[in-house]
Amino acid sequence: MTTASLPKVAWIGLGIMGSPMSENLLKAGYDVTGFTLEQDKLDRLAAAGGTAAASVAEAVRDAEVIVTMVPASPQVEAVAYGPDGILAHARPGALLIDMSSITPQTSVALAAAAREKGIRVLDAPVSGGEAGAVEAVLSIMVGGEQADFDAALPLFEVLGRTVVRCGPHGCGQTVKAANQLIVAVNLQACAEAVVFLEKSGVELEAALDVLNGGLAGSTVLTRKKDNFLRRDFRPGFRIDLHHKDMGIVTDAARAVGAALPAGAVVAQLVASLRAQGDGGLDHSALLRAVERLSGARV
Repeated sequence: MTTASLPKVAWIGLGIMGSPMSENLLKAGYDVTGFTLEQDKLDRLAAAGGTAAASVAEAVRDAEVIVTMVPASPQVEAVAYGPDGILAHARPGALLIDMSSITPQTSVALAAAAREKGIRVLDAPVSGGEAGAVEAVLSIMVGGEQADFDAALPLFEVLGRTVVRCGPHGCGQTVKAANQLIVAVNLQACAEAVVFLEKSGVELEAALDVLNGGLAGSTVLTRKKDNFLRRDFRPGFRIDLHHKDMGIVTDAARAVGAALPAGAVVAQLVASLRAQGDGGLDHSALLRAVERLSGARV
């Protein structure tokens, strides 16, 4: 596909994930017009070769593909609905790709509302965090029609390495909820191991290296090992957002009758960490919760 034939893209939401993802599209030759609430993020997009818009309406008016990357269901609904929203101003035939992590029900409802306006929708949440966004190696789990997925695939392949259609509308969000369950429980297990190792007097870096080479190894440990070693909890993915995601998976599992015993415990530990003022830290800060429980000074 030549640069000239690439679809015009509107990008709504230029946060920790959205900024590097939109910049990867620009590097690949896409024409990207963006809108977000922070002026410095709009300036960053413009500096990278994109176009800053003054509103959602302005951003989406001429777009063939619209990507939303915002924190949660309320923000998706805020940018999609209402007189100033995407559905009111996008042109019929446009493809709306929501890459936020929201409830499956919100995705299903959005697809139904968009269909009435002649707008196609995919839910396409991602996993990989800030590093995955920057390096364009995200895992992208997609819900929606096969034809729409096929149309979006070249764009997805600029942003990620593993791109899979998981089923109809809402299925991408369901798989993302399962992803967040696995990541949270894995982080918790790693945090407990770190405290156990340190209290036992073991050299932590050596221990994590050898553990990561065996069956206990994981992408979580690879990505977060330095966070644990350095107690560096600058946000790649905030506890606040993981708290939101644990609420999504807990509610969705209850609705289908699936028990999440370990997930429920970790959801409460994430909620506790947030209640203690650590919501703005990276989710590897689950280590702080284990340290508090173990009597360590945090």
